[in-house]
Amino acid sequence: MTPVDPPPTTPDDQSRALLLEVVGAIEPWDDLERSHLETAARWVAGGAPLHRVSKPDVPEMHLVCYFVVLDATRGQLLLVAHRGAGLWLPTGGHVEPGEDPWATVVRECREELGIEAVASPVTGERPLFLTVTRTRGHGPHTDVSLWYLLDADVHAITSYDEGEFSAIRWLTDSQVFELSEESLDPHMHRFTRKLQHARISGRRR
Repeated sequence: MTPVDPPPTTPDDQSRALLLEVVGAIEPWDDLERSHLETAARWVAGGAPLHRVSKPDVPEMHLVCYFVVLDATRGQLLLVAHRGAGLWLPTGGHVEPGEDPWATVVRECREELGIEAVASPVTGERPLFLTVTRTRGHGPHTDVSLWYLLDADVHAITSYDEGEFSAIRWLTDSQVFELSEESLDPHMHRFTRKLQHARISGRRR
């Protein structure tokens, strides 16, 4: 019997394989994140479109990168008042077709904050957290969000994208927890707790 050659690997296959590797490397913080990771892996492996091609909701489910900027010396996180969402969020953006998620972080960090992305030693160039979230407001859709951690000094950020954000704030963990969940990304408190644990674990090693 003549052997049949396997079909050639396409760029889309390679992007999905990379994304499945990234998702699979995230250790779930709790049962909700474990469920979100399983949902994301099924979505990626199932062949559905991954990238937004038309604002705000085509396709209905698409891939996003958050990057949470941490001044580790001061123990403060950067949040932005997002005009469209009406919430305090980490900075971030949509992953373009064919784009590595870390490349999205580098591009969006330059565009939104005017600085070069420097991966935190806590995580390196890998996401710490993943969420699957139904958005609110005009054109509701579902964001599959990879949460990255960046390292920057408070004074390094002297400008931001005022068309997208109305203000920025540096907050300690305690100040994040003091804000109501209704004013934040719905998973911001959970992310902050996971980050606290990761930073403590890193100091112990």
